[in-house]
Amino acid sequence: MANGLGSGNADALSQIPKKSKKKQSSLKYIKKNWILYLFLTPAVLTVLIFNYIPMYGVVIAFKDFSPVRGIMASEWVGFSHFVNFMQSPNFYQIFMNTVKLSAYELLIGFPVPIILALMLNQVRRASIKKNIQLIIYAPHFISVVVIGGMIFMFLSPAGPLNAILTIFLDRPVSFMSDPNYFRTIFVASGIWQAAGFASIIYVAALSNSDPQLHDAAMIDGASLLQRIWHIDVQVLKPVMAVLFILAVGGIMAVGFEKAYLLQTDMNLPASEVIETYVYKRGLQAADWSFGAAVGLFLSVINLMLLVTVNQVVKKLKGESLF
Repeated sequence: MANGLGSGNADALSQIPKKSKKKQSSLKYIKKNWILYLFLTPAVLTVLIFNYIPMYGVVIAFKDFSPVRGIMASEWVGFSHFVNFMQSPNFYQIFMNTVKLSAYELLIGFPVPIILALMLNQVRRASIKKNIQLIIYAPHFISVVVIGGMIFMFLSPAGPLNAILTIFLDRPVSFMSDPNYFRTIFVASGIWQAAGFASIIYVAALSNSDPQLHDAAMIDGASLLQRIWHIDVQVLKPVMAVLFILAVGGIMAVGFEKAYLLQTDMNLPASEVIETYVYKRGLQAADWSFGAAVGLFLSVINLMLLVTVNQVVKKLKGESLF
């Protein structure tokens, strides 16, 4: 009789879904470590209040929003703002300016922190390495406004660069007025400001590299470049994959502050991007619904790129964000 009951209980337990077992174990873990989850409460509330609740306001992208009538009472216009934006005469120019600036920053700027980290990893004296890191990390902490002012001063017709160029040329070069120079200035200054600080995560990843592998490779006669490629780069591959996915996911987010600060009336054909266009139409012209629609359009493209690249990298390398 006891054996019969025991076997019946065993059969009943075996029929409990695995998901419910996992759920029960998760609840037990939360109850046991509830104080750890309590520490997460401020962060969770911050994300909910400042990131998720304001998403309700995206509905004005589909309405003819009026502050007097409010969001709910405003007239519903559907996708008309999106259509107006894509049919506007300067849509192609603004869209391509955004894509080109983002693509140049990704293609040229993404490998630079990796190269810096690999070079720093070869510096053996700790004091020299710290001084180099201090120099290359410092530009990250300079305000974008200050960076913009420095660029204008350095590249002005009376600036130091033109003082050198006028020795070889008949007249100074108007760097900030010529659209042909804008992308080079934008990308180069961005790399100078961010590459050093971005290399920190790669330097941290290289600390996991086993020195014995380098010793064994040296005994086998491997050159420095061979050791870097077959040992250090292999250690960095998972980090590179994740950061590349994140970079592509934000490829349409050029950065409003810097693009707006470097704009002049003469370089607008190259410097007008979607984010500056949203600011001018949405805030300066008080067309909030149109600005929200363009901003939502930008976010949807970024989301699609993020998911697509994540799946591609996952199939190729086995690394992904989700």
